[in-house]
Amino acid sequence: MLSLSSRCVQRRVLTLAAAMLAAQFLPINAQTAPYHYFRAGNANDVATTTQAGFALMGGGKDLDAAFRWMCQRAGGGDFLILRATGTDAYNPYIQDLCHLNSVATLVIPNRAAANDPFVAETMSKAEAIFISGGDQANYINFWQGTPVQAQLNAAIQKGIPIGGTSAGLAVQGEYIYSAQNDPPDGPDLSSKMALSNPFIPRVVIAHAFLNDPALKDTITDTHFVTRDRMGRLLVFMARIQADHSLPSVKGIGIDEKTAALMDPEGHATIVGSGAAYFISTSDKAAVLKDGAPLTMQRIDVQKVLPGGSFDVHAWSGNSEKYELSVDAGVIHSTQKEGKTY
Repeated sequence: MLSLSSRCVQRRVLTLAAAMLAAQFLPINAQTAPYHYFRAGNANDVATTTQAGFALMGGGKDLDAAFRWMCQRAGGGDFLILRATGTDAYNPYIQDLCHLNSVATLVIPNRAAANDPFVAETMSKAEAIFISGGDQANYINFWQGTPVQAQLNAAIQKGIPIGGTSAGLAVQGEYIYSAQNDPPDGPDLSSKMALSNPFIPRVVIAHAFLNDPALKDTITDTHFVTRDRMGRLLVFMARIQADHSLPSVKGIGIDEKTAALMDPEGHATIVGSGAAYFISTSDKAAVLKDGAPLTMQRIDVQKVLPGGSFDVHAWSGNSEKYELSVDAGVIHSTQKEGKTY
């Protein structure tokens, strides 16, 4: 039988071990730091061999296949989730899916947090980085022009897999619908709003948050079919082409529960239950002015279903092809029964 003093030592050791284990699941410096950091798994970082790639997730229910793809490319290393608001809810979900050294969530809710040295250091040690959904205006307002943006682009250069869903997808193209003028509690910018006047104040396009060469001259949109966002994406494209004097512009719309998993050469495979839409236009809008509905011709659409693939450099794949046009804010389609999607 253990002596009283031995039992006291044993209790102190067990209490210390429990505290160390629990600390992995609690925010670091929660009361003093402007960020919040939650880590699950090994407290010590590892360095693994990674494979570059981009997981473009359309939002809605999280897609296991997309996260497993990112985990595989992380080589079993440290997986980091970035958020501007929220909790560590992704940590147990990803831990259950993948065998990793650690899964951590870093909540960066303002520019002070984005400039904290701990944030840049933590990002620099990740073998995969995932940008969660939420409000992309926060990512542009809080992270652009800070070490967060710099570390994301450094990760791309190092061959670290990058992913994002919903707002985390919206910031991946060269051009970004930033949502910076959206009312906090108002409805989303709808296709009807945008098509009726492409210059309403809510149509704000940011530029070059991430430097992914495969998504040059490209804007992405999310929850695509579910929220009927084709019209607003066409408005974004028309504005980008005119405002930046581009000969052509491209858009990628991805529906909920769907992802395009793209290697660094631009070869994408579609997974999930919806579709991805690869849209391009070379003709400038015929009518693009403040207070008037959009008129725009010759918009090429390629719809890729799950299991299909697409090469963004060649801008072709095993797709269903059709053409759209917009006449005074009304979309017309060459598909059977004039279907937009």
